[in-house]
Amino acid sequence: MPELPEVEVVRRGLEAHVAGRRIARVDVLHPRAVRRHLPGPLDFAASLAGARIVGPRRRGKYLWLPLVDSPGDGSAAAGRAILGHLGMSGQLLLQPSSVPDGRHLRVRIVFDDEGPELRFVDQRTFGGLAIYPVDQAGVPVEIAHIALDPLEAAFDVTVFSTALRKRRTGVKRALLDQSLISGVGNIYADEALWRARLHYARPTETLRRTEVAVLIESVHDVMKAALAEGGTSFDSLYVNVNGESGSAQIFLRVYGLAGHPCKRCGTPIKREKFMGRSTHFCPRCQRKR
Repeated sequence: MPELPEVEVVRRGLEAHVAGRRIARVDVLHPRAVRRHLPGPLDFAASLAGARIVGPRRRGKYLWLPLVDSPGDGSAAAGRAILGHLGMSGQLLLQPSSVPDGRHLRVRIVFDDEGPELRFVDQRTFGGLAIYPVDQAGVPVEIAHIALDPLEAAFDVTVFSTALRKRRTGVKRALLDQSLISGVGNIYADEALWRARLHYARPTETLRRTEVAVLIESVHDVMKAALAEGGTSFDSLYVNVNGESGSAQIFLRVYGLAGHPCKRCGTPIKREKFMGRSTHFCPRCQRKR
């Protein structure tokens, strides 16, 4: 599943190519793609016609397209947004109308400027789009409970440190808790913990504030490095809005590298099962306490 860097790459592409454009028509080609929009596919399509998209936003693994009305049309579209979740295989692609529909095209958004269409493609149909009202901060109400992510300006390390040390759980489990910190998934949790020299099962209540600060700095570093490379792509399912894969996977230090020597000490990287998924760490650099 795409994590924060991958979703941010998509958001930046949307910012450059759909901000300010007005929607002429929406085609829902598979109802499951808008299953979270409870009024149904027909309402999803009809209520978007004529709305204009403004600066795409993101929190954690979610992104949304804020909507405003066309001037003088008398409707009340302000205060809502298209909320998107990519799931395991969702893609938001910008393609000219001349490009044939792909096999897994689920939703097509056509703009009145006749420029490239925004197409939601999803092979496994775990992702989806829905329209939700937004709160006073402009965040869709559906995800208002999700914690700030580490790249947001309002993220407070001191507040996070206090909350983390109160959880009394393993540090990796805490990093994956979207109510505590959003956007961190399995890949970047492993990478950040390796950089911070912390074992994934280290009890959070034993962490010193200085260790938490190093951990957050490590999270920042791995995510910024991934952003610089266009995100991590292990297969063709994650791509940016132009259909291009990222290359951050070639710079990973532990994730997916079981048996390979640690880049820091040479000890073979170990893989263990944790929370139903694989966890990678260096048994020497990240000793269990």
